[in-house]
Amino acid sequence: MKFELQYTDAKSNARAGKITTDHGEITTPIFMPVGTIGSVKGVHMHELTDDIKAQIILGNTYHLYLRPGLDILEKAGGLHKFNGWSKPILTDSGGFQVFSLSENRKLTEEGAIFRSHIDGSKHIFTPENVVDTQRTIGADIIMALDECTPGNAEYKYAKKSLELTQRWLDRGLKHFDETEPKYGYSQTFFPIVQGCTYKDLRQQSAEFVASKEREGNAIGGLAVGEPAEVMYEMIEVVNEILPKDKPRYLMGVGTPINILEAIERGVDMFDCVMPTRNGRNGMLFTRNGVMNMRNKKWADDFSPIDPDGTSYVDQFYSRAYLRHLFIADELLALQIASIHNLAFYLWLVGEARNHIIAGDFSTWKSSMVQSLSNRL
Repeated sequence: MKFELQYTDAKSNARAGKITTDHGEITTPIFMPVGTIGSVKGVHMHELTDDIKAQIILGNTYHLYLRPGLDILEKAGGLHKFNGWSKPILTDSGGFQVFSLSENRKLTEEGAIFRSHIDGSKHIFTPENVVDTQRTIGADIIMALDECTPGNAEYKYAKKSLELTQRWLDRGLKHFDETEPKYGYSQTFFPIVQGCTYKDLRQQSAEFVASKEREGNAIGGLAVGEPAEVMYEMIEVVNEILPKDKPRYLMGVGTPINILEAIERGVDMFDCVMPTRNGRNGMLFTRNGVMNMRNKKWADDFSPIDPDGTSYVDQFYSRAYLRHLFIADELLALQIASIHNLAFYLWLVGEARNHIIAGDFSTWKSSMVQSLSNRL
């Protein structure tokens, strides 16, 4: 994997770049739709490519490991061939999902022991076997196993957790460097910065991660309960240390405003379930603000869903029709809303890139944050 830093905003740390992988190029800043179990919920691959204009998607190691399982994925030739996606794929290590299973997991020096949410069966993720698992899945970008601490974790716990994550990182890197990809294309490994909301721990972690000199780096453990302003502060602390010539991936974040604030602070890559999850609940993000499609006010509004939208669904369907689908619990509502929201997120990061290149990102971002705050 290669990264070219192409433009830097004069008034902020916002950047525009290009990532090159064996499955294609990715222009940054970029948002990655989340395909948890090998599919972006309710969205066809041709819609991801042609309408949403996704350049890379994310797969979840925990879920893919359990279903369909590594045997099936290896027989298929990897996730690209299994699900028909020809562009790059990033996989997380499963650490966040194991963290979420607080009552069904145990952390040891060896790794994370957990029970499946499907059938209760017992499994272990180690720094080594999650590398093997992600190689079998066939990800272009592989993530290190880490512990994601809650946003309100006490300092003593956060420090102990970070130390474990760093020991796991050394083991994962060693194993990655000693193994080969399975399907004839290159794979790369991103370490993850942790440290909760403590500045000194974040600095320590960022310095440790930067010292590994990998092709890219991730920032984890944010948007897990801490206030947004604290998250932004931690991003600033970390990005002062992470190398500027490597892409920076902020994991699991977030709202459109969160993304713009993080871009301003030098982040290049994002993923989040919010556009599809909120869409399935009737919340649409637009450049003019947020729409709740279950509201009575849309019942006889026959104008396009979003006159300024970039997706075909925005012009083809009316607000009244989409509200009707939600009220009637029709599955098409979930699909339309998911396509709209994902297209909007990809439009947003694309516009951020355009304004970074044009030299007026800061002005545009301030205006956009104000508009995004509206409730329509």
